Parts: sequence; C-alpha cells; structure tokens
Amino acid sequence: MADVGEVVRWLQLNAPRGGPDEVSQLVARAAPALDASEIVIYLADYTQTLLVPLLGAGLDRDQLPIETTLAGRAFTTLDIQRAPDNPDRVWVPLLLGCERMGVLEIVSPAAADETMDAPAWEVAVNVAQILVNRRLYGDVVERMRRRMPMQVAAEIVWGLLPPLTFATDDLVVTAILEPCYDVGGDIFDYALNADVLSVGLFDTCGHGIKASTLASLVVSAYRNARRCGLDLVDTAISIDRWVRSEHPNFFATGLLIELDRRTGQLSMINAGHPGAMLLRDGKAVRELPGPTVLPLGLGHLSPRRPRVHVENLHPGDRILAYTDGITDARSAEGEQFGVDRLVDFVNRALNDGLPSPETMRRLVRAVVGYQDDQLEDDATALFVEWRPPHLPLAHLRDLAAATGPDRASPRS
Repeated sequence: MADVGEVVRWLQLNAPRGGPDEVSQLVARAAPALDASEIVIYLADYTQTLLVPLLGAGLDRDQLPIETTLAGRAFTTLDIQRAPDNPDRVWVPLLLGCERMGVLEIVSPAAADETMDAPAWEVAVNVAQILVNRRLYGDVVERMRRRMPMQVAAEIVWGLLPPLTFATDDLVVTAILEPCYDVGGDIFDYALNADVLSVGLFDTCGHGIKASTLASLVVSAYRNARRCGLDLVDTAISIDRWVRSEHPNFFATGLLIELDRRTGQLSMINAGHPGAMLLRDGKAVRELPGPTVLPLGLGHLSPRRPRVHVENLHPGDRILAYTDGITDARSAEGEQFGVDRLVDFVNRALNDGLPSPETMRRLVRAVVGYQDDQLEDDATALFVEWRPPHLPLAHLRDLAAATGPDRASPRS
C-alpha cells in the first residue's frame, strides 16, 4: 500500500479548496494512492437505520440497512468488516472520536489483507474530520442524512444539540433522540471542564414549535449558567427564573448532573424528572432518587432551594437517564413500555457487551417499534459512563491481597 501519511496530507491540503459537495469526489480521487479502485462514504441517516452513500461522479451505490449488512455491522460494532466471499471490499467505521458518522467502503485487491486495517483506519479518521469541518459550509451532509422533510421544531433542536457521543479514556457520554424529524420538547447538553463533566437532560411541556422554543431557552440558560461558573444549585435556579420570566405558563423537567472524573462522585438535581438508573456489573442496580426540586419554571411555588443528591460511583458504573417518552410509549394494546421493560432491555444490552452508542440506538429503535413507529412524545435516553483507567490507591488493594487471610502471616 502507498504511504498513507502522504494520502492523508493530500486530503487535508486539498479539502479546503472545495465545497462540501466535493468531499466525496476528493476522497474518491485518493483511492489509487491507496491501491484501491474506489472509496465511498456512507453516512448514517437521522434514525440510524440506513447508511446513505455520499456519491461523487461516476459512482453508483444503494442505501444499506444497518441491521442486516456488513456495512451496518461495522457501524454498530465499531470494527472493520470484510466478507470471505467478497474479498475485494472492506468496511471501516467512520468515527470522529467516538461519534459514529457512518462507514467507509474501500474496494481494493488488498482488502482481504489485515495489514490494510491500520491505513484504512487512518484514512477513515481523516475523512471524518474533513466531513465535520466542511459540512458547516453547505447542506449536502444534512440533506443526505434526512429521509423526509424535517419540521422547524426539530430543526431548532438538532441545531442546538452537541454530538451524540463524546468519550475520553475515563468517560463516555452518549445519547439518542426520537422522533428525528418532528421533535420539540426534549433536549440535552454536556461539557467537560477540567475534571468535572456536566450533563443536562430536559423535557419541556407542549409540542411543536412552542416546545422547541422553550427547549432552546432552557439549554441556552443551562450553558450560560455553566459558563458563568455557577454551581449546580444556582444553575437550576437560573434556568427556573428564565423559564418563568419568558414562558410564565410553561415548565420543563430536567436532570442536572456533575461528575468528578477523579473520584467518581456524582451530584444530581432532579427537577420533576423521571429518576435515572444506576447500572453496575452488567445490570441495573437501582433507580436514583426522584425529584429533589419542582420542575423548572415552577420554583416560585416552593420556598426550598434545590437539593443535590450525591452518589459515589464505582469504576465502570453507568447512569441511564431518560425522558418519559421512553417509559410512557404504548403498544397497540395500550400497554406502557414501562420501567421494567426498560431495565430488562438495558440488562440484556449490557450483557451482550454492546458499545454504549449502539445500546442507545437499539433502545430507541425498540421503543419506536413498540409503538408501531408512531411515537406520541419525544423519546430521549442518555448514558454517562465512568471508567477510570487507574483506580485510586490501587497499590493498597494489592497490598491487602498479598497479606490477606489466605496468606501466611509473617509471624507464623
């Protein structure tokens, strides 16, 4: 294979010279330098059910279902995929950090050779970076990801959302939001500042443009308070006052979370929201305490300041937060999806060892399917995972093991 570093540098130097519509052609032109005949970009649609080809001149491809194709398996498992009966083709996850964008198809006589994996990964990472950098200057990526027209309410919310997945060596945050084209009231945000991860999940009352307008105010007030350095209590108070000032007849439920990634201490304010679940060792352990304050916008009805619940996480613990659109979804017979079904689904997903973003995708697809693809309310779920690479005072644990009851005493 050619020098992949040269290919990457060529892509980075030439990408700024064209518009977003030309990214697919640029990547295709790099194929011969990788001893490939074709390189094709596939992007996941908003519902994360299809991989849609971003085609340049002379290329012809069909949309690919995520559930039933090798390309979809590369997307869901985050592993390179190749088929023994199709040795000239390799599918590479298209990732920016841990944000799943789609997959890269590389057609090459050397595709069956696993020594191609590292260069293919490097190219895919750089293609993802180029897509993120260039998509802001045009609409081609947005148009390709949409299977139907997006309502203005959804346009407002999606324009405010951070990437669905963020990860470091010791933290993972991943979320999913449905329905994609007509959402209104649900919104989330997160930020990592030094050792503190801040997460906010909100569900505003109402539907359509009014709900999305309120959601816009809530998440903006949350970001403003956070960036002004307010603590968790004063952040909740600030959001509450903004909602009451600008939308006096409305309110929003919310979870405000701060996680110290050094110690695993989690602090949470629950403003009239469904309780989050604590997941440990592959199963749901318990539901965290319910509301510690009234919904945002109704704080004037109580003289009490918001109360903060503190939880000390174990390494590997996850927090699952969700809006009531998940548990309140109803089948054709009128039966709710419910917390028990949610817990069962998450337990099975954890035991299957699925990546957190894939767990979120499958959860929302299960909720949508349960309601026959006709959600009556936004359904949003969010995972926060703490997985420190080094445990505090690990040397003391090793010392205890060496001198524990199963070991002979130095005096014996």
